[in-house]
Amino acid sequence: MELAMVHGERPVVPERVILAPASGRFRPVEGNGNGADAVVEEQVIGFVDGVGHSTPVKSPFGGQLMEMMAHTGERVREGQPVAWLRVG
Repeated sequence: MELAMVHGERPVVPERVILAPASGRFRPVEGNGNGADAVVEEQVIGFVDGVGHSTPVKSPFGGQLMEMMAHTGERVREGQPVAWLRVG
């Protein structure tokens, strides 16, 4: 079965999520919180603390940090959303 390309509107989703790069306990950077803080690409928004190490959580996008989805001290898994932002 062959699919035909349909021309029309393209959905534009201005929201992006930031994912935990490792498993451990989430710790946001002081000052990042709810309230649409400006974030630049590669900015550290928090850390995931594991046994004997701490991994920075960097935003792969620039935009407005809308809300943290993980709370201080919450256990997170690698790939779990920890924050969301609005781009563009």
